[in-house]
Amino acid sequence: MPRLILFAALLLTLARPAGAQPAEASHIVAAERAFAADGLAMGVDGSFLKWSTADAIMIAGGAPRLAHEILDPAAVLDPAAPSLVWWPTWAGISKSGDLGFTTGGVEVGGARTGHYFTIWKRQADGSWKWVYDGGVGADASDTPGRETEPLLLPTSILESSSPDTAMSEVRTVEAVLAASALRDQKEAHLSLLAPDGRLYVAPLPPAIGAAAFPAALDAWPHRFELSAPFGGGSSDAGDMVWTYGRALWTQDETPRAGHYVHLWQKRSMGWVLVFAQIINDPPPTPPPAAG
Repeated sequence: MPRLILFAALLLTLARPAGAQPAEASHIVAAERAFAADGLAMGVDGSFLKWSTADAIMIAGGAPRLAHEILDPAAVLDPAAPSLVWWPTWAGISKSGDLGFTTGGVEVGGARTGHYFTIWKRQADGSWKWVYDGGVGADASDTPGRETEPLLLPTSILESSSPDTAMSEVRTVEAVLAASALRDQKEAHLSLLAPDGRLYVAPLPPAIGAAAFPAALDAWPHRFELSAPFGGGSSDAGDMVWTYGRALWTQDETPRAGHYVHLWQKRSMGWVLVFAQIINDPPPTPPPAAG
């Protein structure tokens, strides 16, 4: 067993009591599909505002920003604009049924352009709204279509004593990942990725499962400087945690930057990384031409 997972296993807590029933990820899938349908009916801004919480985060222009500060409530649907279409191909939910995710393909004007990733949180009235939404240009040419039911991540059978405890545990594991990634990010990620997890390394297709991880990680730079998480959240059961933070690296002798987005799940071997992506900063604006 990789040594970082052994370290993470020290953070283990009690298993689910006998007879407890797993939460239903179908509610999140239904919310994602309704969100996407509203995007076609009322426009992207209106749909994103309708389905997001007031503190929902998007990473735009190289910085995490509140979605409600980016989106325009006065925007209207432009029938002439290229349609934005997305659909879930993989989803999961926490043991407590209050936090989950979906991810899948994206089309703009009929052309597949990448994959989205959304974190969903159940609200006090039982409805679902997203708290993080973003994506990368991972190749979607072979992604199953909208008619296909999404695969589901098995729900954890473990929990933490509280959401705060879960966040603290994951911050500790994130620190271990960051320290190892300074030397060799491939080794660091392989030590913590769940065997059934997913990794988005644009422009490659999604790396699904352990056999696909090494080649995808080879496409990333050898070393990363990963910050402590800027934010994120935990399920009530403390079995699922999402985080985001800064990533710095050098490519072709040029400093580069972006933001990582991670999804963690508590399992018998400790906290494992079930999803990871890096959203690159946009290239700098070239200086105006002289004269």
